[in-house]
Amino acid sequence: MTTEQILILIAVVLALLLAGLVFIVYRKGRPFATGGDVFRASRLSKSNHLFPTQVLVTRSSVVHHTPQWIGKFEHTIHIAHVASVRIDTHLIFSDVFIETSGGVSPISCYGHGKRDAVRIKELIEKYQSEYFQAPGAIPGTVGRPTTNR
Repeated sequence: MTTEQILILIAVVLALLLAGLVFIVYRKGRPFATGGDVFRASRLSKSNHLFPTQVLVTRSSVVHHTPQWIGKFEHTIHIAHVASVRIDTHLIFSDVFIETSGGVSPISCYGHGKRDAVRIKELIEKYQSEYFQAPGAIPGTVGRPTTNR
């Protein structure tokens, strides 16, 4: 092999590695779930440049999902255990803090759009209202049906 062929081979290998990294970053940035409202933070915000954090709000739970190079970090809170939702609005982005009634560390999400942050709060409040207004639902009896004996 000549020097020119070796340099071409090295360039091809480096291009393939770069394409692989771009593919991984793209794939991990896609919405991680279907069947609910997924809110993805902006890549332009702090801590979200490569793998933006995502929040899934469903009728039964709130899931904070952060992709990593290997694996992921997920924090799930049942909708009945959400104590409060706090929005910290900045010039461009908003931070969302979802605190639990059990005192466990809150879900902290940085870099969401202002509309997304307000929508997250509205959905959680809506689903909590539906949950606690359901027939037979009594606060403090999460997951346990109520019966009169």
